[in-house]
Amino acid sequence: MRGVLFKKVSLLFVLAVSVTLVKAQQTAQKFIQETQYLLYLPEGYGSDTTTRWPLILFLHGSGESGTDLEKIKVHGPPKLIEAGKKFPFIVVSPQAPPQTGWKAEVLKGLLGDIKKKYRVDNDRVYLTGLSMGGFGTWDLSEKYPDEFAAIAPICGGGDAGKVWKLRHMPVWCFHGAKDNVVPVASSQIMVDALRKYNPGVKFTIYPEADHNSWEVTYNNDSLYTWFLSQKKFRYKPVMVQQKILKEYEGLYTNAKNDTLKIVLENEKLIAKPGRNTIELKASSDTNFFWDTESVNEVQFLRDKKGTVTGLSILTDEKEEARKIIAAKKAR
Repeated sequence: MRGVLFKKVSLLFVLAVSVTLVKAQQTAQKFIQETQYLLYLPEGYGSDTTTRWPLILFLHGSGESGTDLEKIKVHGPPKLIEAGKKFPFIVVSPQAPPQTGWKAEVLKGLLGDIKKKYRVDNDRVYLTGLSMGGFGTWDLSEKYPDEFAAIAPICGGGDAGKVWKLRHMPVWCFHGAKDNVVPVASSQIMVDALRKYNPGVKFTIYPEADHNSWEVTYNNDSLYTWFLSQKKFRYKPVMVQQKILKEYEGLYTNAKNDTLKIVLENEKLIAKPGRNTIELKASSDTNFFWDTESVNEVQFLRDKKGTVTGLSILTDEKEEARKIIAAKKAR
């Protein structure tokens, strides 16, 4: 979470409620969010009870929203499956309710339910969508980057200010140059912003395609081959010289005056937010992580002279802290 490395001070408010002799009657109720979807299981799924399979989550466009699942079969993987194509993936194609668009929280819940019910390889979960689903692909992956191994948004767009969260995500974006529904600039803005953090992002523009750029994309097996070559990103620890780690020791503060102490103990870099201790593991000389299941990390910052001036904490949000006390004083 955003403040996981900072000491947070919370105020407790007590609300006094007068209790009358007659108590109101309350009964337990439950609200269930229903999401219908098409499910495809690959050949061999039923006979092989041990193998975990890669999964594609496909998000349709606005024209397929509603309550009739047959509408989803007009484009993308559901259309190909209906025509007889066999995929080496579990394919999940949910349907968005009318006039609501894609809700990231609902899709996250659906994905969790699918993982409980079916043998999904958590290291190979892929996300793709067209038009409204292209926007949904950007949005869902920005909100839950830990869930996916790779994404392929088609003729979509999104929040370019959040693409830094996809800095470790393999991305292949597609758009038609003659698209007069969602201009190609919508994808270009996202890709240009992402390249600052993720230079390996791929962007295919079809010179003669209009808004139906998904047809050539999904009909080309190169997309599925590319998907299968990607696995969920996980940090790999590296060795960093002790003298470099020593330079990171000190006291840091953010804009809210929350403080974080960084110390070197037993040749390990330790973050001390309040009374807690968190071991920071190096993925490079400047970047450190604490959970291999997450892309959260700390990046130490230096000025032009090489002096450590602060750090960035990259979690759900991006937060910077400046170094205010050097190592000896911080102790």
